[in-house]
Amino acid sequence: MSQTSPVLPPYPAVRARARRWGVGLLLVGLLGSASVQAADLLDVDYRPLAGKSEVNLEKAYGGKVLLVVNTASKCGYTPQYEALEALQKKYAARGFSVLGFPSNDFKGQEPGSEKEIQEFCTLTYGVKFPMFQKVQVTGPEATPLYQRLTAATKVAPGWNFHKYLIGRDGKVVAQFPSKVTPDDKALVAAIERELSVTPATH
Repeated sequence: MSQTSPVLPPYPAVRARARRWGVGLLLVGLLGSASVQAADLLDVDYRPLAGKSEVNLEKAYGGKVLLVVNTASKCGYTPQYEALEALQKKYAARGFSVLGFPSNDFKGQEPGSEKEIQEFCTLTYGVKFPMFQKVQVTGPEATPLYQRLTAATKVAPGWNFHKYLIGRDGKVVAQFPSKVTPDDKALVAAIERELSVTPATH
């Protein structure tokens, strides 16, 4: 399973900071016109997994630090569910949430119905973080959220459990390939950095 190699943005300070955080981290917070604004990125509607009524991500999660992950039930990375739930429990009270989006894009590793996926995640890994409807995350038919994440970072998911970190301002600040585990020091440091940012007041 190939992974897309991240390319650091052309800003010396950003490059240095990214190197300190380790290989696999891509900072995109200073990409200027390439950045996707909060209203553009999160103003999309999705059903909760096996649910019927759509949720607007901006209304439900705007102002929080988000880790958006495309998930699968039959992948070598599937055990990451456990560590993702641990992140949710550790940081939820500070304004953080994991958002999971099941996808069957890679080798048919998420073939089940939404109900089956929900039961698997809950019973096998105790997942309680928000999970949404099954979507496509790559190619021309990718769901709008993933089109925007890819446009913002210039990196589409290369496999299941690719991770995009979104700051309180609704901009993508980092992306991590599948092999970077949820408890990786660089990923955790990035989450804590974003959580330390004071929420904007309107």
